[in-house]
Amino acid sequence: MKELSLNILDITENSVKAGASLTQILLTETEDTLTVAIIDDGCGMTEETVQQVTNPFYTTRTTRPVGLGLPLLRLAAEQTGGTVTVTSRHKDSHPDDHGTCVTAVFHHRHIDCPPLGDVVSTITTLIQGHPDTEFLFRHTRPHGEAVELDTRQLRTVLEDVPLDSFEVLQWIQGFLNEQYEGSDDTVT
Repeated sequence: MKELSLNILDITENSVKAGASLTQILLTETEDTLTVAIIDDGCGMTEETVQQVTNPFYTTRTTRPVGLGLPLLRLAAEQTGGTVTVTSRHKDSHPDDHGTCVTAVFHHRHIDCPPLGDVVSTITTLIQGHPDTEFLFRHTRPHGEAVELDTRQLRTVLEDVPLDSFEVLQWIQGFLNEQYEGSDDTVT
């Protein structure tokens, strides 16, 4: 994938398919690194699945014999000298505390580091496609300022207005863009 925002979309879709009620998308930038963490409270994976999940010839999908989301993310991170780690707790062995955490570290000054891309559209697309799922998005910039959106907070304000209504989606996109424009740094 040419942009990290597409990797984020793909991995987060896996979280939703795993039954997550809350998925956190946390981006943390320093002067040298970009860490992407996607944390969910979905059904989790067994140890055996975690060990195989970055193999492109392993997938739980029935529509094709390969799964490229995590292998492509790992490749992109490793090309910059970074890493990808996957931890998970399966619901059968951890009924009260299950879910998955995918963490990718990129050295964004490396020539092979892909751009972050249109993360605002990624977040808006996720909310539009899964209006009943909770998402927490936080992008902490190198100087400490953060761009943030929490759908749980939106629901308390909007009450019965669905998050996938056109006006709400427009507002979400504008709200995130405004936060990025107010930042000292540009979106990577």
